[in-house]
Amino acid sequence: MNTKVYDTNRIPNAPQIAKTPAKTGSSEWLVIAALLMLSFIPVASGMFRLNQLTSGVSITPANARFFTSPLPVIVHIVGSSLFAILGAFQFSTSFRRRWPRWHRVAGRLLVLAGLLVGLSGMWMALFYYPRPVGDGDFLVALRLLFGSAMIGSIVRSFVAIRRRDVRGHRAWMMRGYAIGLGAGTQTLTLMIGEMIAGKPDELSRALLMGLAWVINLAVAEWIIRNRSALQARTASASAAAIRS
Repeated sequence: MNTKVYDTNRIPNAPQIAKTPAKTGSSEWLVIAALLMLSFIPVASGMFRLNQLTSGVSITPANARFFTSPLPVIVHIVGSSLFAILGAFQFSTSFRRRWPRWHRVAGRLLVLAGLLVGLSGMWMALFYYPRPVGDGDFLVALRLLFGSAMIGSIVRSFVAIRRRDVRGHRAWMMRGYAIGLGAGTQTLTLMIGEMIAGKPDELSRALLMGLAWVINLAVAEWIIRNRSALQARTASASAAAIRS
């Protein structure tokens, strides 16, 4: 009789255990797909700019600064494309566990690419003239602020993993990635802002672009805090199970 009760209790539990990894894997791939979609417009725009630089297109006042000093923009485009695409796949736990060596190699490339993106972006904000129409001093200040925050986050992430602080490494890298992906969100904030209030002026354009960075960082912080809370609950449940 006891055997029957035990078997009956075990049967419903088996499918639940089997479904959890599949559900987790599906949600991770949805996140990766969403990040790649968000990266598409800035990556495509960057490739278009690279094609202009290499195809002998006519020089105009709008693009003359890129031809005068092409190296920073090439570094920025290649670095940001690599950072956005490779970084998206780092959000998959199953991907990291299945190919740990790939994760380490890609992580090193991401650190290098992220630093180059931040530094080249700040250089262009300071030294590229004439500025694009609608870009003013306030937007330059925001680019310097968030560029510095991106570089600082990536450096702190690297220091954390060197100390074997995996949780800190992931949190700081996620913040750096969120800032680096700001160009994708800026496309959305600028489009929605123009649909609501018309073509933005210099100030509203800067505010809308700054809002995109804030949104990305807010989402990253929400994920980091939820993940930390979940890990804390799991650790508490495991400790309670051991004590019992």
